[in-house]
Amino acid sequence: MSAVLVSAVAAMSMVSIIGVSQAAAQSGLKWGPCPADSALPGLQCTTVQVPLDYRKPQGRHIDVAVSRLASKDPSQRRGVLLTNPGGPGAGGLIYPGLLASNLSPQPLPKSVQDRYDVIGFDPRGVGHSTPVTCDVTPEQIARRNLPYPESAADVRKDARIAKAIARQCVTSETAALLPHITTANTARDMDRIREALGEPKISYLGTSYGTYLGAVYTTLFPQRSDRFVLDSNLGPGGYDRTAQRRFGRGLEDRFPDFAKFAAANPQYGLGTTPKQVRAKFFELAARLEKAPVQGIDGSLFRGTTFDLLYSDAGMPTLAAVWQALDTDQPLPAEPPLTNIDNTISSRLHVICGDSSWPRSVRTYQRDVAVQRVAHPLIGAAAANINPCAFWPSPVEPPVRIGDRGPSNVLLVQNLRDPGTPLVGARELRKALGSRARMVTADQGGHGAYLLFAANMCANTTVTTFLTTGHRPHRDLACAAEAGR
Repeated sequence: MSAVLVSAVAAMSMVSIIGVSQAAAQSGLKWGPCPADSALPGLQCTTVQVPLDYRKPQGRHIDVAVSRLASKDPSQRRGVLLTNPGGPGAGGLIYPGLLASNLSPQPLPKSVQDRYDVIGFDPRGVGHSTPVTCDVTPEQIARRNLPYPESAADVRKDARIAKAIARQCVTSETAALLPHITTANTARDMDRIREALGEPKISYLGTSYGTYLGAVYTTLFPQRSDRFVLDSNLGPGGYDRTAQRRFGRGLEDRFPDFAKFAAANPQYGLGTTPKQVRAKFFELAARLEKAPVQGIDGSLFRGTTFDLLYSDAGMPTLAAVWQALDTDQPLPAEPPLTNIDNTISSRLHVICGDSSWPRSVRTYQRDVAVQRVAHPLIGAAAANINPCAFWPSPVEPPVRIGDRGPSNVLLVQNLRDPGTPLVGARELRKALGSRARMVTADQGGHGAYLLFAANMCANTTVTTFLTTGHRPHRDLACAAEAGR
C-alpha cells in the first residue's frame, strides 16, 4: 500500500496557501528561560503562534514552543539549524541543549555550534506546544507499544482495545485538534518558525521520524531549505503501515549484534554461541507467555528486547534483563516515565492522521500470520492492529516526496538499524533522486550521527557537510570500525 498519493496539483495548492503567510510573519521574538524540564545551560525558549488549520490561516491559532542555542561564534554564524529527535510524539525543546552538552556521549561538534543557532521545538500536539490527549488509561499504557499476538483471537482482542483508544482520541477535550496534528502541518509550522526567526532559509538535522519530517519540509519548501541531514531514515511514506511492519525485519537485521555480544560475555548465562542466544530468546518468550515474571510476559519481553537494541550501550542492560528473567532475580531499575498520555496520544495523532490504514481486522490477522513466520522475533507485533484502523480518514493526502529542488540533502544510515531498516533509507534515497547523497555505516543501532554511534567516517562526513556544504560526489559506504 503506497502512502504517497498526493497529486502535484494538491501539493502546489497547499504551497500557495503557505506562501501568503509571509505577510503574517512574526518579528521581535522574546527569548527567555525554558520550562524547568527543558532548562539546560545556554538554552533559551519562546513561543510561536501558528494556524491550527493552514487552509484557514486567519482562524484558530495554537502554540509551538521553540528553543535556541545561540551560535558559539557569531562571526562564523551561517544561519539556523532546526532539529528533531524523532517520534512522533517526542518533544524536541530540550534537544539542542542535549546535543551540545556533556550529557551526550558525543556532543555536536563546536564547528557546527559555531556555524548555527541550533533550534529545537516541541511539534504541534506535543509537550509545551498546544498538547493533545486521548485520556489513555494506566491499563492501556501498561500494554506498551506493539503488543505481540499469539493467535488470530489475540488480534481480535487487540482490535477491541485499539478501537476503544481511537474512540477516546476522537471524543477527548482536544478532539478539535485531531485532524490537524500531521507531519505536513508540522513542516508548515517549521516554516513559520523560520519566518519568526527572520531567516530566508533553514538547515536541518532530523533523526528517525525526523527524517520524514525533514523530507516533507524540503519537498514543500525546497527553496527555503539549506543543508539537510536525515539520520536513520523512514521510507518516503513516513511512519505508515509499511514502516511499522518493517520493525520485524529491523530486529532480524540487528539481533545478530546482540547474540554475538551475549555469547562473548558468558557471565550472563545466555549461551556461548550466537545460535544458543537466539534459541534462548524463543525459550524465554514462550516461558514468559505462559508464566509472566515480575509483570513481564512474552509480549513485553519481545518489546523490551527491541527497544534496548536501539544502541550498543543498551546491550549490557538487555543481557542483565534476560538473565534476571531467566533466573527470576530482580530486574534492573527502569527510569520513571513522564507525560505518557501525551506521548502516546500525539504519536497516534500523527501516524493515524498522515496516511490511511487497513480497516479490516482480517487483514491484520493475515499479516500477523505471515510476519510471525517471516520475522519470528517480533514480526507478529509489527503487523498487529492499532488504533489507526479505527481513525477518521486523513484530511489531506500524504506529501509525495520527490526530486525537485536543490541538491542539498545528505542521508546517513546504519546498516543494521532495528527501528528504521536500511530498506526504507534506500527507498527515500531513490525518491529524492539527484537531490540527495547517502552515507551508510557498517554498524548497528538506531542513530548514525553522534550520540551512541562511533563510526568516524560517517560522523566526519556529516559534520563536513553541515559546516562547509561539501558532500560526497556519490553515495559513500563507511566500513566497520574497531569494536563495532
